[in-house]
Amino acid sequence: MSEAILHYIWQHKLFSTHNLKTTDNEPIEVINIGQHNTDAGPDFFNSKVKIGDTIWAGNVEIHKNSSDWNKHNHQNNAAYNSVILHIVEKADTEIFRKNGKKIPQLELAIPEHITQNYTNLLHEKKWIACFDKISEVPQIFIENWKNALLTERLEQKTNAINVLLTESNNHWEECFYIVLARNFGFGTNSQAFEELAKSLSLSILAKHKNDLFQLEALLFGQADLLPEKTENNYTKNLVTEYSFLSAKYDLQKKLDVSRWKLLRLRPNNFPHVRVAQFASLIHSSSKLFSKIIEKPEIEYLRTLFACEVSDYWKIHYTFSDKGNNKRTKKLGKQSVDTILINTVAPFLFAYAVQKDNADLQNKAVALLEKIPAERNSVIINWKNFGINCNSAYDSQALLQLKKMYCDEKKCIRCRIGHKVLTVKK
Repeated sequence: MSEAILHYIWQHKLFSTHNLKTTDNEPIEVINIGQHNTDAGPDFFNSKVKIGDTIWAGNVEIHKNSSDWNKHNHQNNAAYNSVILHIVEKADTEIFRKNGKKIPQLELAIPEHITQNYTNLLHEKKWIACFDKISEVPQIFIENWKNALLTERLEQKTNAINVLLTESNNHWEECFYIVLARNFGFGTNSQAFEELAKSLSLSILAKHKNDLFQLEALLFGQADLLPEKTENNYTKNLVTEYSFLSAKYDLQKKLDVSRWKLLRLRPNNFPHVRVAQFASLIHSSSKLFSKIIEKPEIEYLRTLFACEVSDYWKIHYTFSDKGNNKRTKKLGKQSVDTILINTVAPFLFAYAVQKDNADLQNKAVALLEKIPAERNSVIINWKNFGINCNSAYDSQALLQLKKMYCDEKKCIRCRIGHKVLTVKK
C-alpha cells in the first residue's frame, strides 16, 4: 500500500485504537491526531499522544517504511526534532532525531476492507473508479462536496490570475484582457489567442478603440492571419495599416500563422471570425472589467459581450473565401455564457478576494448559479451516473472533481471516495 493510504487512515482515525503499542511494546493512546500538513515539514502538526505514562504534544511523521526517515534525511533536519511519533506500515529500523534521541514508532494496521476497496479503486479502468458505487452515495452528501469543489476551482483560478497580475504590475484591465482573449479561443485556439494578447498590449489597442478597422489591422496582423497576396481592397488596406502601426509601435512578437487551428472547426469558430469578434468587443467597450465590477448582473453582462463583426466578416469566414450570404456573426448565447463562466466569474471572485469583499465573492458564485450547465462529454457522463447538474455552479464543480480527483485517482482525498473506501462488504 502507498504512504498516502497511511495518511488517510491516520487522518480519519480509521484504525483500531484497542491495544496500540509502539515497536518497543509501550502502550499508545491517541488523544489528538493533529492537523494534516500538505506543505513541507512533518505530516501532522499539533498531535497529542500518550505513550506509557507520558503525554506528548508535537508532530507526527508518516512513512511506508521506517528506513524512509533516513532516506529523506530527516535525521539531519532540525524541523523534525518536534516529531513525537513515527507511523509506518513496516518498522525496518530504529530512527533518531537530529539531537540523537530515539523516536517512538507505531506500525499502523490498515483495515482489510479499506485495503480491498482502495486496491479496487486504483485498478478500475472505467470512466470513474467508483462507477458502480456512486449511486449509493446520498445526493445531499454530493451536493455538499460540490460546494467545496467549486470553491477549490475558483481558488485555483484566482491563483492563476494572481500570477498574471504580478506579470502585469497589478493591472486588472490588462490581466482581464489576456484571460478574455484566451477564452475567445474556446479551447482549440486558446493558447494562440493568449499569445496574441500578450504580444499586443491593451494600452496600444486602447489608443485605437474608436477605429474598428485599425483594431482589426493590429489584431489580424499580430495574429499573422493577413495573407501575403490579395486582390481584395479591404484586405489590402488592412495589410497597409498593419505595416504602418506595427512600425509605429515597434511590434516584434508576431505569432506564426501555424499556431492557429481550423481543422474540424465549424466556420463560425474559425480564428478569423473570433479575432473579428474580439476586435469588435474592444471597439464597443471601454474599461470592460470596471463595468463588470460595477454591475455583475447576468443580463447586463450578456449585453456587454453581444458584439457584432464588421461588414466584411458578415459574409466571410477567412480572407481566402469568396464570400456568402450576409449573416450575423454575434457571439452566441452559449459562447457568451462560456466566457462568463471562464473569465468573468473567476475575475470577480479573484478581485473580491484581493479586496476582501465578501458581497462580491457571493455575486461571483451567484452568477454561476444563474448560468446553465456547460455542455460537454464530462457533464453528460456525470448526468448518466445520476449526478445533478443544473447550472454552471454544478458543472464547474463536477469538472473539478473529474480532473483533479477522478483522473488523478485521488480517491482518498475525495469525499465520495471516502464513502466508498470505508464501506464494509
